[in-house]
Amino acid sequence: MDSIYDAGGRERGPADEDWTVGLTEVPTDGTEVGRYGGEDVDGGCRLLMRAKTVACLLAGLSLCVLGACRGDSGGSSDTGPSSGPALSSGAAQSDGFAPSGGAPQSSGSQVGGSAGPGTAGAPTGPTTLPGTDADWAIVQEKARWAIDQGYAGLSIGDLVVRIGKTFIGTPYAPHTLEALGEEGLVIELEELDCVTFVENVLALARFVQTAPDKLLVARAGSRHRPFFSAILEDIRYRGGDLDEYPSRLHYFSEWISDNHKTGLVRDVSQELGAVADPEPIDFMTTHPDAYRQLGEDPAFLPELREVEARLSAEPRYYIPEDRIAGVEDRIQDGDIIAATSTVAGLDIAHTGIALWRDGRLHLLHAPLAGGVVQISEVPLAERIQRISGQDGVMVARPLGAR
Repeated sequence: MDSIYDAGGRERGPADEDWTVGLTEVPTDGTEVGRYGGEDVDGGCRLLMRAKTVACLLAGLSLCVLGACRGDSGGSSDTGPSSGPALSSGAAQSDGFAPSGGAPQSSGSQVGGSAGPGTAGAPTGPTTLPGTDADWAIVQEKARWAIDQGYAGLSIGDLVVRIGKTFIGTPYAPHTLEALGEEGLVIELEELDCVTFVENVLALARFVQTAPDKLLVARAGSRHRPFFSAILEDIRYRGGDLDEYPSRLHYFSEWISDNHKTGLVRDVSQELGAVADPEPIDFMTTHPDAYRQLGEDPAFLPELREVEARLSAEPRYYIPEDRIAGVEDRIQDGDIIAATSTVAGLDIAHTGIALWRDGRLHLLHAPLAGGVVQISEVPLAERIQRISGQDGVMVARPLGAR
């Protein structure tokens, strides 16, 4: 069993590139991604790293950790714009979330069951390099498609949903931010985990709303790269300042609060009747062996302890699982959903984007189980209640850039 780290890497890309290189039409046909076939097991997508010993000991727990990326039991039969292969029917799913930088969790235990061996064939890491021409081509094609469709003038929530749906079928991969070397901004869109899916979709939506027209119509050059990179850095790092490993927003509850402070999202959890969550946050520093960076540089631990102490002292609010259905009509398309974790020391177990479908609220997300970006087959409220490692949600509403 693995956990996932939200570790950063270096942007790698040629100095110049035509804006239209690699542009392709974004498919608008739906992609079927599996039928509901079993119980969900959620894991942490980002904060846990590849420490197999720790991950195995904590498998039943950490499957629902911070960078959650586990999928729906059996997947989703929902359709939507797709940029990847369809998931075969009947695949069992898990979310695979952990505090950023941790190793992803495979679905080795059933809901309510004991931990077991990892799912056969579960991904152990990305198969593509970050910051390649292919990644930047995806940025280009998604932005160009949204502009050509006239979506730049939509509300940020509608734009997030429309761009998010174009990623349906994109492969899930753990460790997408776990690049070697010093902390740096990772541009990886060929494969996604549950958190990088949310981050990249939000960054693309803001890019479409704010990029100067000359960048959006340019036929040559790579000036769009630093522009998009700056948006993503603002989203991923505390105060928008990329420094060292501890500067990343590893805990997703802080991701919400920090982006709330900087005006990128609004935490609407309390508006929806949320209750206080008194549980302390300390998973990373109590399991340092699960994080490569903490093993290589233990000097990061005191700073992370300070972060955890501050987060534990600050009030945070979540909507308990038995209240979600009663307030779902006040959750909007494009809202960011963070499923809270029952694992000691962890705040969030999975993340995704709210999507209304057939009169009910569903989740557009990148789960481990299922293997691709997809729409949950069951409504969000039922999904959370079926997963033993999740007990509620936090909700953040993206704010328009214009």
